[in-house]
Amino acid sequence: MENHTARYARHYSLKDFGYEGQQKLTKAKVLVIGIGGLGCPVVQYLTAAGVGTIGIADNDTVSLSNLQRQVLYATEDIGRAKADVAALKLQQINPAITIYSYKVLVDSTNALELMADYDIVVDCTDNFATRYLINDACVLLNKPLIFGAVYQYEGQVAVFNVADSNGSKTNYRDLFITPPDPLEVADCNESGVLGVLPGIIGLVQATEVIKLLTAIGEVLISKLLTFSILTYDNFIIEITKNRNADDYIPADELAFKATDYKWLCGTSVNGIEELDVPAFYQKIILPDSIVIDVRELHELPKANFPNFNIPLSALNEEIPEIVEHNIILFCQSGKRSLKAGQLLLEKFGLSKKISHLQGGIIALEEITNE
Repeated sequence: MENHTARYARHYSLKDFGYEGQQKLTKAKVLVIGIGGLGCPVVQYLTAAGVGTIGIADNDTVSLSNLQRQVLYATEDIGRAKADVAALKLQQINPAITIYSYKVLVDSTNALELMADYDIVVDCTDNFATRYLINDACVLLNKPLIFGAVYQYEGQVAVFNVADSNGSKTNYRDLFITPPDPLEVADCNESGVLGVLPGIIGLVQATEVIKLLTAIGEVLISKLLTFSILTYDNFIIEITKNRNADDYIPADELAFKATDYKWLCGTSVNGIEELDVPAFYQKIILPDSIVIDVRELHELPKANFPNFNIPLSALNEEIPEIVEHNIILFCQSGKRSLKAGQLLLEKFGLSKKISHLQGGIIALEEITNE
């Protein structure tokens, strides 16, 4: 039987933490959604700290481009399910705790059931649709939410849905009541992120989990910490209750499960077919098809299949007449191709079949490199 006193000796020695604090961690159940750049350090340090039950939810597989920042994975893990790899390695870090892995895309059909048995939810995702979904589910279930986000050289952390000293709670919608236009907010696929930044922000998220569970220190309740890795400047802003925010949260379980968060956040459009990589390759060889790259002319990598390069900026100015019936669009990450599809849908209506590549040229590159 393992010597827990030896494993957690440094915790037991801490003033105001000790055995009682460690017991609180042992009894805790924490769900981490997204085991990428943020999720990797979160789960590694919560595992090492001795959080008794950790759930990890991610439906993605390890790709070569992940390894620059997702340090839980190795080159030989490429192509394997992140949830499987993470669960195995975390159990090796600390065999005394329980790890549950969920190889699922967290959406409105499963989120409430998935979160129900956990004390705290940690959002380590990288898209607005899932962020709003997780937030709304936590509000409905009254679960504390530890939020984190990164962009290029800057990161953010906040603690939502926990009562402050006045008994007031805030959530993500009090900060951003509705989703922004996805084209106005670049993601790390488009703009990049310095590999060490998610590690720092993920560690802060893990720290807030531990502080919240053990009641030590000052937790970022209804506060947003912003941190710059270039200058080490950081500031904390108070998040106040927006009296209109709750009107945008589904009223109950039925309303939540009926909400299309991808549509709400502008990442899907009725009338535009979303193609994964295999479907994309099958469709581009069909007769009467035209494949259009809507990236700017200088963007790399170049596609290795026939296509026309018509940048989205040119489409905005003047949409060309297109003879072909099947219009297949792609860009770097899938965001601009969706916007291009909207423009073409407005011009041609349903007289043409319009589709776009989910994940863009990056998704094609990752499949090729596996």
